[in-house]
This record gives sequence, C-alpha cells and structure tokens, in this order.
Amino acid sequence: MFGEKVIKTLLMFNSLANALPHFRNTNSGQFFLMAGPCVIEGEDMALRIAERVRHITDKLQIPYIFKGSYRKANRSRLDSYTGIGDETALRILQKVGREIGVPTVTDIHESDEAALAAEYVDVLQIPAFLCRQTDLLLAAAKTGKVVNIKKGQFLSGEAMQFAVDKVRQSGNEHVVLTDRGNSFGYADLVVDFRNLPVMQRFDVPVVMDVTHSLQQPNQASGVTGGQPALIETIAKAAIAVGADGLFIETHPTPATAKSDGANMLPLDQLEALMVKLTRVRDAIR
Repeated sequence: MFGEKVIKTLLMFNSLANALPHFRNTNSGQFFLMAGPCVIEGEDMALRIAERVRHITDKLQIPYIFKGSYRKANRSRLDSYTGIGDETALRILQKVGREIGVPTVTDIHESDEAALAAEYVDVLQIPAFLCRQTDLLLAAAKTGKVVNIKKGQFLSGEAMQFAVDKVRQSGNEHVVLTDRGNSFGYADLVVDFRNLPVMQRFDVPVVMDVTHSLQQPNQASGVTGGQPALIETIAKAAIAVGADGLFIETHPTPATAKSDGANMLPLDQLEALMVKLTRVRDAIR
C-alpha cells in the first residue's frame, strides 16, 4: 500500500518538476519544502535566506521552493507593514530564482495580480481566506503556472475538491493544496490531520503549512500571535501522516521580522529540524 503511495508521489513530483525550473532532488523520496520569509523585506535578506535553505535542502536531498510574499494585503491594522513595493519585491523574487537556482512562490490577492506576478515567479499561491474566489482561481490557472491553494480555515478538506476543479477545468493540471489549520474559537487554530489524506484523494500534492497553523489570530493588539515552540511537533506529525510537502516561514531574527514574526522559525534552527524530519520520512517508508 505504501509502495503504491511512493510511486504516486514520485509521479506527482515529476509533474511538478516539469512545470518548475530548478526543482531539484525530486527523485529522493523526501517531502518538498516551501520556505522563506513571510514578506520580502529586501534583496540581501531574501538572497541570504534562499542560499542558506538551498544549502540545507541540497545536503538532505529535499526539493525546495523559495517562498516570499511580495505584498501583504490581509492585515489587521492600517499601520501594519505591507511591503517594499510590488515590482521591487517581485524583481527580488525573480533574482532569487535566477541566482540561487530555485523555483519561487508568492501570494496573489486579486485577479489582475495573477498575470503580473506570473512574469516573475513560478508558483502562484492563493491565500486561505480567498480559496473560494472563483475569478482569482481562474486568473491564476490561466497563467499556466503552478497554483498552490491554501485551504480556508473555515473549510473541510473535502470542500477543497471544488477549488481544484476550478483550476483544472480552466486547463491547468498543476495544482497543489496546502492546509493551514482550522479556526478554533476566535483566537486560535487547530490542525485536523485527517485533512491531509482527504485532500490527497484529489491526486494533488498536499502540503502542511506548519507556521501559519500555529498562529493566534484576532489578538486585541491587532498583531497576530503564535506558538513557534510547536513547529517541530506539527511538522513531525504532518510527515508521519504522509504530507507531500511542508510550508515553513523562516527568518534570521523572527523578533525583528516585519510580518508574522510571532510564528516563524529562526533560520539557524531549520537544518536540525529538517534532519529530524527526513528521518521520520525514511522511517515511515
């Protein structure tokens, strides 16, 4: 049974590899990793993070996609940091892809952003709050790029079938689904790991967004909190359940990060975590 899953996963990885430039280590049998800062803060930092994560993932034979938002549109407060400028940040993402030699992913929020972002990155990500927005999904699909759809905090895994269908029925077969937990009361999230195998039934790679699933939203301060001490716990559980990939936001100094620092993994802790997770992956195989 597990041998069949390995073959199926390799076929999905090969499909992604054909759609993504510089997507390496896809035959290793390891999970893939989407990792980087929450938002692009500047060129030097983005390049430094990408270079470090690529070194770690090449060492451990983990397929890697660099993640960075070019703009943060979903903010609680008007004075929250949103970015350094759309085209400036997108050019940095493009430079990361070219100089570090990795695929790149960024979020889009409105339909007219899809074509613009597609000029610079390899994967278009649909934020969880927007996963039911038909026009946004269709615009992303029509670029021909890989589309990573985050499962809404308010949805079951089963309900994501319809988001996948919208992209596929637009002629794009390159779809990834990402879970980031479900709302639990007003100010917390809980991960239902049943959603991972449920969404894998749609024949798409399924990712666990480890760091966002540990957010504590709707704080009275207007600044989202988090539980980064549980990153390893959620990541290990996701790999044990059979997740195809992990999504982890990381930063050299999360305390000074301009967005989502409360739930990010310090960059200097990433390698040790990846070593543990590759061992979990090897054990379940």
